[in-house]
Amino acid sequence: MLWIKALHIIFMVTWFAGLFYLPRLFVYHAMAEDFVSRERFKIMERKLYFGIMTPGAVLTIVFGLWLWLGYGFHGLWLDIKLVLVALLIGFHVYCGKLLIDFRDDRNQHSHVFYRWFNEFPALILVAVVILVVVKPI
Repeated sequence: MLWIKALHIIFMVTWFAGLFYLPRLFVYHAMAEDFVSRERFKIMERKLYFGIMTPGAVLTIVFGLWLWLGYGFHGLWLDIKLVLVALLIGFHVYCGKLLIDFRDDRNQHSHVFYRWFNEFPALILVAVVILVVVKPI
């Protein structure tokens, strides 16, 4: 089970790397004024979302479920963690929607929106780590 836990953590880190970086790319994409830069951001965003973030998310969830079934975890801390993971999945899906908006040149948000948007996964990460390690409730 320790290998499963290690893989869960590795893919969680991979997923979060993308969750932190994609909104930052959106900041720069929203600020870009020339065609070449905008096209470059579209490629970078697509590769990050489909090549790193989504596989990281899927494998994080797979190994997390495996841990849950293997250890039989339970408690309020886990219930809250699962709600936070569901919010993170929603954030991931919404990033995909924003990616499509940028791809189709339909972005409706300013770089300031994306700077604030970029903070959400950090808040979730702090809460999840505290819940898993400290189990305060």
